[in-house]
Amino acid sequence: MALSKEKKLWMYRKMLEIRQFELEVDRLFKANMIWGTCHLSVGEEASAVGSIAALEESDMITSTHRGHGHCLAKGGELPKMFAELLGKETGYCRGRGGSMHIADLEKGNLGANGIVGGGIPIATGAALASKMKKDGKVTLCFFGDGAANQGCFHEAVNLAAVNKLPIVYICENNLYGMSVPFSKASSVQNIADRAAAYGIPGKVVDGNDVEAVYEAVKEAVDRARRGEGPSLIENKTYRWLGHSKSDANVYRTREEIEEWKQKCPIKRYRQKLINDGVASAEELDRIEKEVETAIKDAIEYAKNSPEPRVEDIMDGVYA
Repeated sequence: MALSKEKKLWMYRKMLEIRQFELEVDRLFKANMIWGTCHLSVGEEASAVGSIAALEESDMITSTHRGHGHCLAKGGELPKMFAELLGKETGYCRGRGGSMHIADLEKGNLGANGIVGGGIPIATGAALASKMKKDGKVTLCFFGDGAANQGCFHEAVNLAAVNKLPIVYICENNLYGMSVPFSKASSVQNIADRAAAYGIPGKVVDGNDVEAVYEAVKEAVDRARRGEGPSLIENKTYRWLGHSKSDANVYRTREEIEEWKQKCPIKRYRQKLINDGVASAEELDRIEKEVETAIKDAIEYAKNSPEPRVEDIMDGVYA
């Protein structure tokens, strides 16, 4: 499971990319350039990047309403993502889907989902198809702590366990289901403990440690690829911002938020890379500048992209 320097720097770059993307989305929303709502994952970057780093390019994922980071880590293109959020024709869904419906089938991203837990049965179906076709693919299924109490979670995990499907269930537990603390919504401390009920491995991981996430998910992915069935990984992490853009964020204390900001996965990994002699501060600074440039270029592309034509606005819209 040894990680190469190239892979480690890729993980650092992707976490930076996700962080800067989310902060720019926050800014653009406040400037009334994005409509609808957005669920941002600032502070949770290590979970998406560490998990997806364990996959092969041909493997698949399903995402959540908080899915920008998953898309970027799975090879999503910044210009197309910004264009989608700005409602432009060049976006992933031609500007019609917005934040919660971005998908990139060519990259194996089966899509974000506005329904809590909605991606869980989709991922399980994809894994069942892989087993039937014997295509060797593994599916990662991302969901939050709130989705773990949906009936579809239990049904899907049970079906996957019975049939030894090539899937890894990844719960990104950011401690709040919208505004409800996880401790008030679950009788167990760890969602991963529920794996025992289905006879599959369950593991709790520090979701702000990108390499710890990678190691846990890689072990589960390898197990799934060998035909040994699913695993349940719980990445304990934290979102710095509100649940969505309409969240007044009054149910958390400033002290709690600041405490978690001290565990920033990006700053933490930067220091580790320097301490371990993987990269110099100058190398990492250069990556940061490259990411900043890529973000600015992508925003300009989106701003200059055409709006959908009124006569075509219903194309591809089914509800």
